Amino acid sequence: MSTPNLRAWAEALIPVAEEAGRSILEIQRSAFTVDAKADNSPVTAADRAAEAIVLRTLKTLTPAKPIVAEESVAADGLPDFAGDDFWLIDALDGTKEFIQRRPDFTVNIGFIQNGVPALGIVHAPARGDTFVGIVPERYAARHSNGVVQRIAVRPRPARVTICGSKSHEVPELMDPFLAKYDVADRIVVGSSMKFCMVATGDADLYPRFGPTCEWDTAAGDAVLRAAGGLVHDFTGRPLAYKKPKFLNGRFLAENKP
Repeated sequence: MSTPNLRAWAEALIPVAEEAGRSILEIQRSAFTVDAKADNSPVTAADRAAEAIVLRTLKTLTPAKPIVAEESVAADGLPDFAGDDFWLIDALDGTKEFIQRRPDFTVNIGFIQNGVPALGIVHAPARGDTFVGIVPERYAARHSNGVVQRIAVRPRPARVTICGSKSHEVPELMDPFLAKYDVADRIVVGSSMKFCMVATGDADLYPRFGPTCEWDTAAGDAVLRAAGGLVHDFTGRPLAYKKPKFLNGRFLAENKP
């Protein structure tokens, strides 16, 4: 079996993520409607349009690789496939942010190789930033306004900055966690931007106690790992992929202590 050319895939998919982002912004400027999926989570035309753009390219770029994509799963159920190399797609992560016309939503394209994140692209359409992580190459970068800048986690300071969720905070678990640290600042931000803020050195820790699916985390996880960070459960085991129902438990994303 040939080794995937992750750099070539990234170069092909960055403009696709940006195209999906433009579609999302166009719909956000319109009088869109909000529907409810079977689990009562919201979905819009932007979720579906962005996913269609990404899937169209992936089916041509890597026709033999399975794809697990949020809206396809909602419509058709979880796919069943052999092997541990596959794509995880959340083409509009942060739908609640999108609905409320806030900027913290992303296009997430993640590739899992041998059960762990190998490639991640996180595009933030309203911010104009695209984050790329190629884990085997330890390559992480931010594309912004035509400028490509390498990114890396910062050394852990004595006083830490914490990233948290706007919509899925669990205070009874978060508060005891925070009590173990000297906290300089807390940043509340939506979507996989939390992984990217740790990857760029703008934050140190992103503890997650609420539920997530693997398509929520794969791309940001890859960006952070490529930038020198860690993503693991609270026993220290790296976050694994292709778990039952593609569901994550509690995890911590961090720079290295």
